[in-house]
Amino acid sequence: MGRDLNRRTFLAASAAAGSGGALAASAAPAAAAPARTPTAPAAPAPPAVAVPDLPVREAARHDPTEATLAEAVVLIRTGRLTSADLVQAYLDRIEKYDKTYQAYAEVTGKQALLAAYAADRANRGEDGKGGPLAGVPLCVKDNYFTKGVPTRANSFIFEDFVPVTDATAVARLKASGGILLGKGQMGPLATTRATTPNGMITTVNAWTPDNPLIDPGGSSTGPACAVAGRMASSSIGTQTGGSIVNPANRQNLTGLKPTMGRVSLNGVIPLSYTRDHCGPIARDAMDAAIMLTVMAGPDAEDPRTQGLPRLPHLVRAATPVVSSKGPKGKVRLRRPTRIGVPPGFTDGIARRSALLDTLADLPGVTLVEIRYPTDWSLLTGSAFNAARLSERAEPFRHWLREDLTKFGVSVLGWLQGLMLSGDEWITAQRAKHHLLRAVLDGPFDHCDVLLQTSPVPFDILGLPEIGFPIGFTAGMPTGAILGGAPYEEDRLLEVVAAYQAVTDWHRRRPADPALEPVKRVVRPLLNAVEAAASSA
Repeated sequence: MGRDLNRRTFLAASAAAGSGGALAASAAPAAAAPARTPTAPAAPAPPAVAVPDLPVREAARHDPTEATLAEAVVLIRTGRLTSADLVQAYLDRIEKYDKTYQAYAEVTGKQALLAAYAADRANRGEDGKGGPLAGVPLCVKDNYFTKGVPTRANSFIFEDFVPVTDATAVARLKASGGILLGKGQMGPLATTRATTPNGMITTVNAWTPDNPLIDPGGSSTGPACAVAGRMASSSIGTQTGGSIVNPANRQNLTGLKPTMGRVSLNGVIPLSYTRDHCGPIARDAMDAAIMLTVMAGPDAEDPRTQGLPRLPHLVRAATPVVSSKGPKGKVRLRRPTRIGVPPGFTDGIARRSALLDTLADLPGVTLVEIRYPTDWSLLTGSAFNAARLSERAEPFRHWLREDLTKFGVSVLGWLQGLMLSGDEWITAQRAKHHLLRAVLDGPFDHCDVLLQTSPVPFDILGLPEIGFPIGFTAGMPTGAILGGAPYEEDRLLEVVAAYQAVTDWHRRRPADPALEPVKRVVRPLLNAVEAAASSA
C-alpha cells in the first residue's frame, strides 16, 4: 500500500511540476538578482535526527580531517575534539592544497571560526547539545544563496551578487549546527564541470591533481573535491544531469540525489525547474543520510515540497544490520530487497561484476535481471533530453535579450533553449510521463531498487539515486549508481550501507598534492561547443 501511495503521489506531483514549472521558475532568477531578494525562510528548528554513537576509527582520532561527518560529531559530542580545532584543521588543508585543487570559489575562514567557537560554547551548555551537526564544517555549492557571502554560480550574471538570506537547505544545515566553510566551485550556472565563466578549468579531480584533463564528474565538482581532498567534512551539490552522483563516482564518495521535492530549491539559482535536485555529497552512506535528514522537509517557499510522504528514517536505514542467525556477525540487508540489474550493466567494467558478486553474498539480496521499457533509448536519449534546455532559457530571458556575453562559455546551451518551441516542450513532458509510468509499472514491478548505467533517465523522471564507490580501475575510483522508486531513499541507503559494511573502498583517500615547488599545470580552456556537448 505504501509504494502504491508513493507512486500516485509522485505521478501527481510530477504532472503539477511540469504544468506549473514555467510560472514558478520565472521568478527565481529575478529574485536572485541583486535588486530583489526572496522571502527569508523562517529559522527552522533542528530536525529530530540523532547521530549514533559510532566507533571512531584510529585514523580519524589521529587526524580529524580523516573523520567522517558522523565520526566528527561523535568526537565533538564526547569532548575529544572541538569544532574550532576541526575547522582550523580544514582551513590548514585549504591553505596548503586548494591552490592545486581549486575546489573553493570562496573561503569563509573567519566566519567559520567564529561559528565554531559559538558551537563549542553551545556544546558545553547545560544540555550539552549544539544541534545534531555539532559544529561540523561543510562546503556548499556556489549556486545556493548564502547570507552575506557571494553567490556567483561561476557566472558573469551573478558576479557581484551577495544574498541577504540563506537558501532553505543552507538555513536548515546551519540551524542544525553545520558551519559554512566556504562556497564550492562549479560549472557556469551549473552547466559543465567547474570552470571560470569563460571556460578555464578550475577544479580538478582530487585523485589526479596534476592532470586537469581528468574529468572530476560534473558541475558539483568543487564540493566533491573539497570532501575527497579532506577540506570539508561533507558538502551539498545540485543535480540536473548527474552532478551529484557523477562527482561521487569519480572521486570515491557517496552522493545522494533525493526524489524531486524532498529538498527545497528555494534560494538555489535554477537550471531546470522540473529536474533540479539538492542533495549531499558525502564520505559514506551514514553521512549522506544525516545530511539529507537535516535538509529535507516541506517549505512554504517551494510548492514542490508540499504534500509529500513523510521522510523515512534515513539514519536507521544507513545503519548496517548484523544477522543474529547463521554465521556470527554477518551483515545482512535490513529487509529482503530485489536489486534490478539492467541489460549490459557489466559490459566492459570489471568492477561492476565484482559489485554484483558482493551484493549477491549479502543475506536478503536477490539479484533480478530486468528489461527496460519499450523505447527506453529514444525516451532517455538526446532528442527528448534536450527539452530541459527550454526550461534553462526561460527564466534567463532578460539576460539573453540584453547581453549574450553574460553567459560566457555556456552560451550555446541557452541559445538552443530559445530555439525550442512550446509544442516541443509539451511533447517532451508527455514523453516523460509515459516513461515514468512505464518505469514504475515495468522494472519496479520486479525489483525494489535498480542499478543504473547513467544518471540521466532518473534525472529526467525525478526519481532518487545514489552514487557510491565500488573499487578502482587503473588507479582511479570506479563507482556505481543505484536508483529507487519515489520517496524510497531509505531503500537505497540500506543497500549501500550494507555494501560499505563489507567493503572498504569508501574509506580510501587520495594522496595529497605535492607542495613547493608546485609543478605548473596548464589549465585547459573549454570552448562553447565543448561546453554545450558536456552540458548538464
